[in-house]
Amino acid sequence: MSFTLPAGIALPTTAGRELVAFVLVIGRIGPLFVLAPVLSAPFLPSRAKFVGAAAFALALTPIAAAGQAIPTDPLAFALTLGKEIVVGLAFALAIAIATAAVSAGSSLIDTTVGFSFGAVLDPLTGNNSAVLGQVYGIFATMIFLLSGGVQLTVMGLARSYDLVPLGHVPSVGSLAGLALHGLEQVPIIGFELVAPVLLSILVTDAAFGLVARAVPQMNVLVVALPLKVLLAFAVVAVSLPLVGVHLVGDFENAVSASLSAFSH
Repeated sequence: MSFTLPAGIALPTTAGRELVAFVLVIGRIGPLFVLAPVLSAPFLPSRAKFVGAAAFALALTPIAAAGQAIPTDPLAFALTLGKEIVVGLAFALAIAIATAAVSAGSSLIDTTVGFSFGAVLDPLTGNNSAVLGQVYGIFATMIFLLSGGVQLTVMGLARSYDLVPLGHVPSVGSLAGLALHGLEQVPIIGFELVAPVLLSILVTDAAFGLVARAVPQMNVLVVALPLKVLLAFAVVAVSLPLVGVHLVGDFENAVSASLSAFSH
């Protein structure tokens, strides 16, 4: 049994061409408020996220709809909306790499120093995070905001409509390559961000190991733990400016990598 819509029923006729394009643009923007740094933060109310997505979509709709054929059939509209969501997810995941790397690197420090035993809830991500994890998370959020990360994200999304117009998706190979590149970058970026702290802790552990062999009567654990904590805080404080510069480059590289994948 086949089902056909009554004659004359078409989405642009009932809702307007611009409104249909607006909904399609929200489909590409929406994943940013689920995965992207800051925009997906759990402390932001759902209504604020929806208003932000609508505001961005309102600004980008003229760019996205210029010279493009807007689907008039409900089935074509649903298919186009699905494609827009796929493109938005790919773009948001590429940007979320830096945040995942910060979380992975800071968790490694917390485990090495011993702060992971006192893990508490991180208000930025909603996950359990220890002391240094929260420090790096808040610092990364500040860098993202102060360096114009939101503006860079919106500009990159606007550029994506030149590379991937409405109703189109990049090749499967490009999306797979982008995802693989992101997975490779998470441990690399995470280690680069916390390498000074890890190296200092490693040298400290090696030094106390030699002391333990030379003076067996000394309780090295009692002496080493507070010194490792103080050393970790000192190295973190000194290395944070370098971490900030590194994060700015990581955010820019993430946007560039996603746009490069969209161009193929």
